[in-house]
Amino acid sequence: MSDEATTTSGRFITFEGGEGAGKSTQIGVVADRLRTTGHEVVCTREPGGTALGEAIRGVLMGEYDTPMPPMSELLLVFAARAAHLAEVIEPALARGAWVLSDRFTDASYAYQGAARGLGDHAVATLEALVQGERRPDRVLLFDLPVAQGLARAGKRGQGNRFDRETLVFHERVRGAYLARARTHPQRYRVIDADASRDVVQARIEQALADL
Repeated sequence: MSDEATTTSGRFITFEGGEGAGKSTQIGVVADRLRTTGHEVVCTREPGGTALGEAIRGVLMGEYDTPMPPMSELLLVFAARAAHLAEVIEPALARGAWVLSDRFTDASYAYQGAARGLGDHAVATLEALVQGERRPDRVLLFDLPVAQGLARAGKRGQGNRFDRETLVFHERVRGAYLARARTHPQRYRVIDADASRDVVQARIEQALADL
């Protein structure tokens, strides 16, 4: 990342990966680094980021007597995303800020499209409807073996219903992320989340240097 602040258009960076990959921690590190170089930084998350989004997040993370239908899950995610874009992401980018988001639509392809079995077409249809041409400038994918990530996530406490999904479910999520990274190498940068903290941070710096 340059040591000089920029007055050009903002940048949209998303942090993706399976459970326990350390995305949230790294967002804070990147935000601090960008702020020291004079950038406005907006840190946010999905689902969430707005009052409506956080309310929907509560619905999505909850447990129910009958499992939530996958399509209901996908539609709720995009309902939150529409508000997120309108209220947070687009205004911040328009004023030249860097937006750092813990998950975005690539997570929908991995979790609902692949792991829930809805397929890419359902996600892509909503993506086009809700986002138009908006895509992240860079996707940082923090990759970690599934069992290791779940063990890390387990140390955070009780977790949510996604944390408690089967190993097969989480393997599908990881496989979908890596497949998307291969398909979209211009946007994706895969970072080994099992590396040391210094190595991970150096790789993030390298992954964002051209922006």
